[in-house]
Amino acid sequence: MNAIGIPRSAILAIAALLPWFPAAAAGADNPDPATLDKKVLLGYQGWFACPEDGGGRWTHWSRGVPAPATLTVEMYPDLSEFEADELCLVPQMTVGDQPAFLFSSRNAKTVSRHFRWMKEYGLDGVLVQRFVTEIRGKRAGGDIVLKHVMAAAAESGRTFAIEYDISGANPETFSQTLLEDWIYLVDELKITGHPNYQHHNGRPVLSIWGMGLDDANHPPADAQTAKELIQWFKSDAPEDRYKATYMGGTPARWRTLSNDSRKDESWAEVYAMMDIVQPWNVGRYATLQNVESWRDTVLAPDVMRAQSNGQLYMPVVFPGFSWQNLKQSGKPNQIPRLKGEFLWRQAYNAKVSGATMLKIAMFDEVDEATAVMKVASRRAQAPDQGYWLTLDADGYDLPSDWYLRLSGEITRMFHGEIEPDPTLPEDPGPRDDATVRKKSRSPLR
Repeated sequence: MNAIGIPRSAILAIAALLPWFPAAAAGADNPDPATLDKKVLLGYQGWFACPEDGGGRWTHWSRGVPAPATLTVEMYPDLSEFEADELCLVPQMTVGDQPAFLFSSRNAKTVSRHFRWMKEYGLDGVLVQRFVTEIRGKRAGGDIVLKHVMAAAAESGRTFAIEYDISGANPETFSQTLLEDWIYLVDELKITGHPNYQHHNGRPVLSIWGMGLDDANHPPADAQTAKELIQWFKSDAPEDRYKATYMGGTPARWRTLSNDSRKDESWAEVYAMMDIVQPWNVGRYATLQNVESWRDTVLAPDVMRAQSNGQLYMPVVFPGFSWQNLKQSGKPNQIPRLKGEFLWRQAYNAKVSGATMLKIAMFDEVDEATAVMKVASRRAQAPDQGYWLTLDADGYDLPSDWYLRLSGEITRMFHGEIEPDPTLPEDPGPRDDATVRKKSRSPLR
């Protein structure tokens, strides 16, 4: 309840229906939504659902009801702070002698909690993932998660921007579907008028992820269609309010037109049109030695190419990777986190190579084990049934918030508050609230 007796949950529900909601957390410690300079943004999926939340089924946790054979996630969220009305009971699963639970992204309180964590740990904000193949369903369902994000961003003072993912989209219709949805977001949801929507160079930031990846799952196959789509956002949109600072989620090898990139020379022109290049590096290297080699052969030359093109460059870093449950054929703990060394070295290399902004993949991606949100520290804290990758997998006893703390230190490094240092911080933040600092991280080896 607030001072006039209105429940906070009711305020958030009302906020989600308004064109924008005045930021309750405005202050000097909040990131500036007018510029991407020195920003560190995280990908935010917001795609988890359970039968009790109004969606009617388990989504992204599993294929049907969660069970050892149906799980599609790798990591178990730390739910110790969640309240009873945020928890979804998992039938036939237990953690020790207690029932197991999961959460729903359709719950306003949970999305608010995630954004409150971002604020507590000093994170700037998120790129909200919006799959083109799911647009019809999201709009039919009232875009409930996106409205929760808008309310939570206002409440916490975090910035956010839309990142369309074209994976699996129809090559014939994806472009028109995307443009029509952007117009809907601008005109109906008033998303770019939100005080915390991320802008740069006077325009809202809009990211489109996947164009240029060399497979049939990522249209278009022809460069001309891609050029026309980018040009629409940069100059051809019928009204200025639809124009955007264009960020492209590109293949990792966009510069050389090799490996994961389409090979036709015309794609070099596509990449050069983008205001911001955001190459997808997840899974492209797997060891600390690979990270060092990547810096010299890919990262540093990429920064130079983007600068010569007059573009901004946002490298993508990730804490580790595993998808045994999702693919049912992957190697457990495929890319180890190494107590955070793997993530930290990527971020350090990006900073010293000249990148002025960064994306961390991802905040809540427990499906592929790239999540930095609070997750189970020890195997005994996850359900007894099924395979779960916990933070002790590499032999260290780490607190569940370890990767939020490291993400906060990475953000401070990009803000210029601390000097770049290749050595992993021994005691990462936050520094303003002792209640969220935990000390149990001695080696198990």
